[in-house]
Amino acid sequence: MGTPGKKLDSVAVAAQVKPGDSATVRDAKHILSGKSKKGWLAQLLPFLGPAFIASVAYVDPGNFATNIQGGAKFGYMLLWVIVASNLMAMLVQMLSAKLGIATGHNLAEQCRMHFPAPVVWAMWALMELVAMATDLAEFLGAALGFNLLFGMPLLQAGLLTAVATFLILGLERYGFRPIEAVITALVGVVAGSYLVETILDKPHWGLVFTHAFVPQFAGTESVLLGVGILGATVMPHAIFLHSALMQDRIVVREPEQLKRLFRFELVDVLVAMTVAGLVNAAMLIMAASTFYYKGLTEIGTIEEAHRTLQPLLGPAAGWVFAVSLLASGLSSSSVGTMAGQVIMQGFLHWHIPPWIRRAVTMAPSLIVIAIGLNPTRTLVLSQVVLSFGLPFAIIPLIMFTRRRDIMGVLVNSWLTTVIASIVAAIIVVLNVFLLYQLTFGA
Repeated sequence: MGTPGKKLDSVAVAAQVKPGDSATVRDAKHILSGKSKKGWLAQLLPFLGPAFIASVAYVDPGNFATNIQGGAKFGYMLLWVIVASNLMAMLVQMLSAKLGIATGHNLAEQCRMHFPAPVVWAMWALMELVAMATDLAEFLGAALGFNLLFGMPLLQAGLLTAVATFLILGLERYGFRPIEAVITALVGVVAGSYLVETILDKPHWGLVFTHAFVPQFAGTESVLLGVGILGATVMPHAIFLHSALMQDRIVVREPEQLKRLFRFELVDVLVAMTVAGLVNAAMLIMAASTFYYKGLTEIGTIEEAHRTLQPLLGPAAGWVFAVSLLASGLSSSSVGTMAGQVIMQGFLHWHIPPWIRRAVTMAPSLIVIAIGLNPTRTLVLSQVVLSFGLPFAIIPLIMFTRRRDIMGVLVNSWLTTVIASIVAAIIVVLNVFLLYQLTFGA
């Protein structure tokens, strides 16, 4: 597909190993060769990281908005949506990582190579809208975190978020390990914060386990929030990003080494997605235990949740909540910018410097702040937009990973393809049902 602009060769990029990564790459290749005598955990360490970066999309501020509203309005009812979404996320991220490992190309590049030009342009436009919705949620969340912690105006907090994001992205020049370490640490802050919140709110564990496995809705609003939770959990930009993170991290082509690398990445995905799923569940459980079951069902915004937590659970609860929101917003805003670059570079073979992309994509967020729209409601609606974009990421992913001529030894088994197709069908059906509910008011 001929497209003007500054082009990048992914193979050339893959060949560049930065000094900060050389030890990790050397250790990983030694382990994959089968010659390492290290223990299993020591062998695993060089391969951990990419899934944790992708998992940031699963604990971003959009999750705060949908989970808090879902818990406050419907108690533990929608907990099963989080469980189901997290299982879907594990499968989808596994397929995405496998595509990058097997082919050396990310999902956007595969679309450009295999689809007609008009389809590629249409998918790029759609994914750019998805990226804007993603940036909106992440940028607003970090700004709210600064606002709740330090009391600064939202517009000032938004500008501070932009500066912090630039600093985090600046670590990329030193290789993949430094930014993986920072992002993983921020995910750890979010997870630790919600461990504290869960201990403080003393949930009813019997009801928690019941609603975790019993599907149930209660009207249009619950479906809207359910689809929002799905969109906030299985996110399109994370699917594109994970394949890109794996395509040039550890490059091997021997069939046995490819299989071994994929097995290590499976562990990375399972650990990272489990942590993300538990954090999401803790968000909804906290909102349900603290608000819904105490009669505070009208807690509809992140700011209200923060204000109400302090008198109900003590001053520490509000502070911990704000810290977790800030860590979530900063990490996901950085990762969202990385994903946006992958989408543009992959579909169009154009490269735009991250600082320019950040300056452009922060505009909708600053507009939302400036005109005074409700940040939490905006966050929830942005997650619904993401959910509608999911089929256009998942369906091509399944199409490519089922083809032996593309995947080689890492091609999907028939069972994997069937399960992934069912997941895609569920997402499409949920979105169609939501559209019908909102249009005809069933």
